[in-house]
This record gives sequence, C-alpha cells and structure tokens, in this order.
Amino acid sequence: MLAEALQLPPEERADVAKRLIDSLDGPADEDVEAAWLAEVERRLQDVDRGTATVKPWDEVRERLARRLRANRK
Repeated sequence: MLAEALQLPPEERADVAKRLIDSLDGPADEDVEAAWLAEVERRLQDVDRGTATVKPWDEVRERLARRLRANRK
C-alpha cells in the first residue's frame, strides 16, 4: 500500500498524508479552539497597535534551526 501511495503525484500524496494525520486526531476541543482564536486575535491587535515585538522570518528561522541542532546533541 505504501509503495502505491508513494507513486501518487505530490498533491495526492499530500492529501493522503493529511487524511491519515487527521484520522489520528480526536474530535476538536472547542474550548481549546476558542482559546487559540482569542490568542491569535490578541496578538494581531498587538501588531496593529505597534506594541508587539516582531522579528524578521530569517532571524526566527535561524534561531529555531540552532535550537533544533542543539536538541539533537
């Protein structure tokens, strides 16, 4: 089955992968979803007000890469 799935075009493989991952998740917890939405809204408001500390993506990506390399050791 895996060999056949690996022969699919990339978009179809991505769809199969997403559906497999989704099948492992339980039902969404509405309280958690609402809390995340509220947090995203709060952070967006901070950006709009100019009170958020933002960093360029390249800087953030490099910092994350350093952390991942350090955790592998």
